[in-house]
Amino acid sequence: MNDDNDKKSSGPQPTRRDFLIGGAALAAGLSIAPRALAAPAPIGFIYVGPRMDYGYNYSMDQGRAYVEKTLKVKTMSQENIPESAEVSRVMEKMIRAGCEIIFPTSYGYLDYAIELGKKYPKVSFLHAGGLKTSENVGTYFANSDDAMYLAGMAAGGVTRSSKLGFVAAFPIPQVLRSINAFTLGAQSVNPKCTTQVIWTGGWLQPAKEAEACNTLADAGVDVIGEQVDSPITLAKTAQARGIFVVGKDVNVQKFAQKAYVTGASWDWGPMMAKLVSDIWAGTWKPSHVRGEMKDGSVVLDTFGSVVPGVLSDKVLATKAEILSGKHIVWKGPLLKQDGSKVAADGKAMPLAEVESMGYLVKGVLGGVS
Repeated sequence: MNDDNDKKSSGPQPTRRDFLIGGAALAAGLSIAPRALAAPAPIGFIYVGPRMDYGYNYSMDQGRAYVEKTLKVKTMSQENIPESAEVSRVMEKMIRAGCEIIFPTSYGYLDYAIELGKKYPKVSFLHAGGLKTSENVGTYFANSDDAMYLAGMAAGGVTRSSKLGFVAAFPIPQVLRSINAFTLGAQSVNPKCTTQVIWTGGWLQPAKEAEACNTLADAGVDVIGEQVDSPITLAKTAQARGIFVVGKDVNVQKFAQKAYVTGASWDWGPMMAKLVSDIWAGTWKPSHVRGEMKDGSVVLDTFGSVVPGVLSDKVLATKAEILSGKHIVWKGPLLKQDGSKVAADGKAMPLAEVESMGYLVKGVLGGVS
């Protein structure tokens, strides 16, 4: 299954304690020792798109490679698996091949993992994101909102039109959070900034992504952010149109040297290895493990040449405040597009509310469909 050819039920809702337990477990130590004794069972990884998309799925596959190298364990993976019953078939195939731990890495796999977990109670499922757990299904993810806020600051500082754009796949909470954080960051340095959103309706739609980028450029947008599986098309199209781009999932600088501003990237490996080690040690309990910039799971990418030193210094100063806890992105006053308040002045939003975000903030143009 590691070859190129083979590459939502309800559960208990998370409490703040769930998130704190998960975060504490991650922060407790990422020094991982390979498992001794008998060779461990292989570990399965499933991707919704191609592993070489140089985006989200690539970042997950880099995590897989880290697990394999660090823990000296065999892994297997399958790519291009839709968020449908097909993923259940693939997971079951991996279980028959001996997998006792499976990483379903796309948002829409969670319900299928929970349902299949009932049939295979001795298999542990580690799902990327989501707000449900079961007896043998836990979730992991990393808060990229802080990095997207900082990237938005850079975007707000380099724009000349105060018109930003964002090309995204689906209006799920993880994506809405990115758009909102990006916009809030931009508005913190340029209150006139707006963000026009275009939905592509797919995680990997190069033609639609290029069309969306051109539409935004024609409308006067001069900086775009994105959250699709591969940032390559948008980076190259933005550069061809003479506008700027903010990356997501991996550093896109090499694809658009002249257009690149900065971005938010993932580093899944240490988190994945820690979870696997906990399962092997018998200490793992299903919970919602969340990483962040502080532990290195999320990285604010380097700045491009278009970002002046004064602006990068300002962004890095805010990053330091975020890392120290002085600055909280999801803290009121926070307004929806219609002006209604979702977070009172000075009040930080609970993590469960952040992870179920279903709206766009004031200053974002476009709907959630």
